[in-house]
Amino acid sequence: MYREEAREDSDDSDDSNDVEFTTTKTGHPSGSGLLPRGICTDALSHILVCDVRTDTVQMLDRDGQFLSHLLIRPSGIFTPWSLSYDVNTHRLWVGSKYNNTVVIYRCDVFNQSVPSDCLYLMFVNLNPATADVMESLSEIPTPGTETPQQGNQCLLKLMSSPEVLPPLTVTGLDNCIHISCLTSDQAWVSGWNNLILTDTTGVPLHRVKDVHSNGCRGLHTVNSESELIYIDWKDNIKKLSKDMKTTTTFIERTDSTWIPRCVYWSPSNGDLLIGMYGRVTRYNQSGQLKETIQNDNTGLRLYRQPTYITENNNGDVVVSDCDWESGAVVVTERGGRHRFSYTGHPSGSGLKPRGICTDPLSHILVCDDKTHTVQMIDRGGQFLSHILLRPSGVFTPDSLSYDVNTHRLWIGSSLGYNNTVVIYRYIARQDALTDEHTPRPDGDTMSSSTSAVE
Repeated sequence: MYREEAREDSDDSDDSNDVEFTTTKTGHPSGSGLLPRGICTDALSHILVCDVRTDTVQMLDRDGQFLSHLLIRPSGIFTPWSLSYDVNTHRLWVGSKYNNTVVIYRCDVFNQSVPSDCLYLMFVNLNPATADVMESLSEIPTPGTETPQQGNQCLLKLMSSPEVLPPLTVTGLDNCIHISCLTSDQAWVSGWNNLILTDTTGVPLHRVKDVHSNGCRGLHTVNSESELIYIDWKDNIKKLSKDMKTTTTFIERTDSTWIPRCVYWSPSNGDLLIGMYGRVTRYNQSGQLKETIQNDNTGLRLYRQPTYITENNNGDVVVSDCDWESGAVVVTERGGRHRFSYTGHPSGSGLKPRGICTDPLSHILVCDDKTHTVQMIDRGGQFLSHILLRPSGVFTPDSLSYDVNTHRLWIGSSLGYNNTVVIYRYIARQDALTDEHTPRPDGDTMSSSTSAVE
């Protein structure tokens, strides 16, 4: 908590009263909490403070009123820790908690046509082609429908409230860290030490015993041949055949610095995306390295600890990048150019992202361990809604997988010893000509959920 106090004492013989006031800043919005670290003031008497709870640099006026987030989990720094403002050059020096990176921002705009108390400072990254600055205040409306692809006569629509199947308990797991859908009624589900194929009743159908158990979360994926691809306990990438009788090594670890943390098979081109400490790599179907995504266009690091990875319909690479405290959803184009980093709603409030996936409408869904919600953002990074708010049976949503065939969203929990998976549906198919709902291919009847889309 930041506290500013001032006191003016009069002489004992003076009849005037003592004047005392206190300004206390406890985060934005008020009372939300603050973990302040580095602090400084600027030429306009603004107070700047690093908040490690939200990975932001916040600007207050001289009276303690919140004005804006100057920086939100900036690339390379990730968690701002120290500040210094140079009044001669109007430069703001920002240091990182986790590394030896210092980024310098310049005060770029003075608007002399307005009163002095309305002057606004714009800090610009002195690295070229700046991508970091300030929160976005725009909101993009949620799309109602998606134009069908050529030859596809079905529209996809967001439902007014999601439907839910009865929850299932995955026998043999203590929690559900990651889910990879295999068929309409089967999915691979992993805990910290086990990887199990289960059906919608929770019955284990197959078990993989050599999976990685040292903190890996998004450690498996399924390809178009229904083969399981996973990280084993030696940090090799293994492939299990469709009949589950043959296991082969797809990529063998030969370098001590090569430590995979999450994997995702791309349906668009068959590439394998692998998240590692500080970078994301792309391999072709022969296991050859094609691309490494590591820095933004200013040369600063994009990632700290990728824990889950997926791909959107437009080819964007979507990464859940999180340490034990906080993180972001980091999105790059297929070629590696940084598009945006989503850090929670409202902007700058902080995010602790876990499981992540995309849907046929190109929405990005992410589990937030900080608010225990599943959040929906659009392909451009704008918050749209909370899909689920503390859903029944899954008090801490931790893992996600979207089945494009049945339009079901599988959600797993990792809180304590909770091996529950719930299955939701929030997108309905509609016939483009008759405007009637298309019957579900599996014929299952789903009950109405009490957790509506917010």
